[in-house]
Parts: sequence; structure tokens; C-alpha cells
Amino acid sequence: METRDAAAAVVRRSHCRIPLISTMTSRKKELALQMVVNNQELWEEMLGSKGLIVVDVYQGWCGPCKAVVNLFRKIRNEFGDDLLHFAVAEVDSVDGLEKYRGKCEPTFLFYAGGELVAVVRGANAPLLQKTIQEQLEAEKKVLDHGADRVVIQDEAIPKEVSTAIEGEEEEEEEEEEAGIWLYSVAYR
Repeated sequence: METRDAAAAVVRRSHCRIPLISTMTSRKKELALQMVVNNQELWEEMLGSKGLIVVDVYQGWCGPCKAVVNLFRKIRNEFGDDLLHFAVAEVDSVDGLEKYRGKCEPTFLFYAGGELVAVVRGANAPLLQKTIQEQLEAEKKVLDHGADRVVIQDEAIPKEVSTAIEGEEEEEEEEEEAGIWLYSVAYR
């Protein structure tokens, strides 16, 4: 494979093929930085990986956060750890990411042992670096010394809110059918 033309490479990993987003080093060697997770099967396989996995979840119309690629490259070079993995996952392609659909804010999910251990919203480089360092240290303690893994629940969209949104959409459809047009503006 010609490395100059390789925007995404496929490398052999255990028993199946996982696509990777590649970057080039100064010697023009191909360096895999982020796994591309674009279906449920790859998502489940990725969750089975050993170590800390930082997943940039994104919408297909928006694409993954490009602003953090250099940060991830720097962290990878700094830590050089086999337990640290980066991935990008399109929320529309993975059932497990359904609650992140319709969001345009960069969201980074941290998984260890197949469990969610941290979430960072926004492309906040210092916070991402700090979280990666802390979670990597915590995962090493879990793997080396049998420490307990702290698992979290991401309350990005509580079920009550998503149910309320669905109810509002149904009401809007009924109003449109009746010829009633209401406009509202919401500020955050």
C-alpha cells in the first residue's frame, strides 16, 4: 500500500480487520492513530480491547473533531502506551450510541474494560489531556493491582427528557396538520 495515498488503512488485528485513520510520521511511516468504528460489530469488538479507549463520537453530517487530532498524536507520543487507544464512531451507525444522535457538540467517551469511565464534552484540550492521563493511570491500577474500576452513567439525555421531546414532536405534527404554526426560541 502506498502510504502517501492512505487516508484510511486496514490493519490486521487478532481475527478481524479494523479500519484506522492514519497519520504520517516524519519518516513517512504509517502510524495508526484512531480506529474507525462504523458498525455495531466493530463497536463491540473495540469495547473488548484491553486498556483505555478514547472515542470521539460524531454525527455523519458533521464528522469527527479535527481540532483534537494533533493533541491525540502528542499524547500518543508522550505516553507511548499500548494501553491507550483512540477511536472515532459515527453515532448513526452504532446502536449503543443512540442517545448521542442529534448532538453537534464534540463528545469524547472514555471506555475501559468495556465500561464507560469518563465523558468530556467540547474540544477542551487541557481537560482532555488531564482526563486521559487520570483514566490511563486508573486503568493501569485496575490491570496491575486489581483496583476497582469506577464506572459512570452518562446522563447526556435522561429518558424523561427524550420522552418529552418525542411528545412535543407529536404535538407539533398535530398542530401542523391543523394549520397552527407556533414559533419558539430557546436559549441555553
